[in-house]
Amino acid sequence: MLAASVLECIRGDRALFSGVSFTVAAGAGLVVQGANGAGKTSLLRIIVGLAPPAHGEVTWGGQPIGTLGDAYRRELAWCGHANALKEDLSAVENVRAAAALAGRPIAAAEARDALARAGVGAQAELPVRSLSQGQKRRTALARLAFARARLWVLDEPVAALDADGVEWLATALDGHLESGGLAVVTSHQPLATRAQFDALVLGR
Repeated sequence: MLAASVLECIRGDRALFSGVSFTVAAGAGLVVQGANGAGKTSLLRIIVGLAPPAHGEVTWGGQPIGTLGDAYRRELAWCGHANALKEDLSAVENVRAAAALAGRPIAAAEARDALARAGVGAQAELPVRSLSQGQKRRTALARLAFARARLWVLDEPVAALDADGVEWLATALDGHLESGGLAVVTSHQPLATRAQFDALVLGR
């Protein structure tokens, strides 16, 4: 279980949010909503351990994530608002590099299969700099196909995706939750999943 207790986030002299608490159990999803500047991305960065909260605590399995270190990071699949792709590498090379960095090396054939399922199989060998924004987003999200992480944390994953891309992502999220995974997602758009996501609205 992922849980947060009375989280507060301060940027400069302004509190982006305070008193934020939630729990996400196995097989469940949480969608974080709110206006621009409400702190959605900041909350996700706190959840994955990239930034500390000004107050409060995030726990995984009842343990503070700060004490779990790599054991927690191995449970995570994190896709931020930026695609974090190397422009000079091909889509296949990017996917394989991400897998290796996560400690889960994969063969080129596995990377191509992941890209094909994400709808960019025809672009697998092209340098990322030549791809459209939607194709780059699909390439970044293709890493979920081989992720064995129980917790997916996705920041605006449907940004730049067309209708087919949104449908593919919804299917991937549904499959992840049905297998007992967890997901925390920010999105300005409907996720189109079969699974019901609880909503957390910041800034109200």
